[in-house]
Amino acid sequence: MKKIRYAVVGTGWISQIAFLPSIAQTGNSEVTALVSGNRVNAGKLATFYGIPHSYSYDQYDEMLKSGNADAVYIALPNSMHADYAIRAAKAGIHALVEKPLAVTVAECEAMIAAADAAGVMLMTAYRLHTEPGTIAAIDMIRRGEIGEPRLFSSVFSFPVAAGNHRLKAEHWGGPLQDIGVYCVNAMRHLLGSEPTEVIAATAARPGDQRFSEVEEMVSATLRFPGERIAQFIASFGGDDIDQYRVVGTSGQIEVSSGYRFDRPITLRITKGGETVEKAFPQYDHFSGQAHYFSDCILNGVRPEPDGGDGLADVAIMRAIEESAKTGHAQKITLPERASHPVTSMAREFPMAEKRLML
Repeated sequence: MKKIRYAVVGTGWISQIAFLPSIAQTGNSEVTALVSGNRVNAGKLATFYGIPHSYSYDQYDEMLKSGNADAVYIALPNSMHADYAIRAAKAGIHALVEKPLAVTVAECEAMIAAADAAGVMLMTAYRLHTEPGTIAAIDMIRRGEIGEPRLFSSVFSFPVAAGNHRLKAEHWGGPLQDIGVYCVNAMRHLLGSEPTEVIAATAARPGDQRFSEVEEMVSATLRFPGERIAQFIASFGGDDIDQYRVVGTSGQIEVSSGYRFDRPITLRITKGGETVEKAFPQYDHFSGQAHYFSDCILNGVRPEPDGGDGLADVAIMRAIEESAKTGHAQKITLPERASHPVTSMAREFPMAEKRLML
């Protein structure tokens, strides 16, 4: 079976704990190169996973031209996504890019244009789009099991320790970009449309030095077509919780854990005062994501969470920031999505167990 060969660009936490361990069990993907600023760690990871090639960031273009990779997985700081994805596209290399796709709408547009011009695939790394529990929730709503979906609400929070990279503003960091993006993406696909307006606020505990560069929390209320409302709070200062709820005219669906990859998902469907709970196994989100993207490349099918999906979330998050800054509601104008996650995208891989954390 032909395998898509990935170069992992950025060998930090997410690559080590999730992406690198996940690839071996996909069957249609393999990691053949690492691009890293830490050659010592890259060497250890290459030896552990049997990866034949290793490059520095200065050698990125050399890697792209080497013939050693068909695709890149970009797990760099947000501000570096566009540059590395565009360079990959120009070299004829597909790109799977961690979220948020980029730091501005203009960068997202440039990434999409470069991929389209080169005839390569660009996918935003929305791993939940292949997660069976998430897709089941979307499918239930589409089939009308809770009537017309009227509102979405979500809280995603966990306490972040001082010194964590998530607290640095340098690369457009903060709770909105790091975890709020999950809430924004979820509401769009669960409600099946794009928001038209947002009003938002931010807050931080007085005197808490962790939040000298980024806000502690962000709250946003978004208006959707059909006079529907979605709300979320993303926080780096609250206790550990990640859940969302969609309330329809004849029922509701609660999903918890809603977003994290290190715990299983449970759906609770309430109709007529009765609740039915459905617990899903803990699947490996990153195996599913890589398998799906490799399938798209092998079959010449544009991935559903494409560059446009990532662009929409960046546009919305920038509007949220502007609303929080000005105190005024912001209009949002986006084209409606032609597609959303569907059952054929679900991938059921067990959690990978072999990993090396440095």
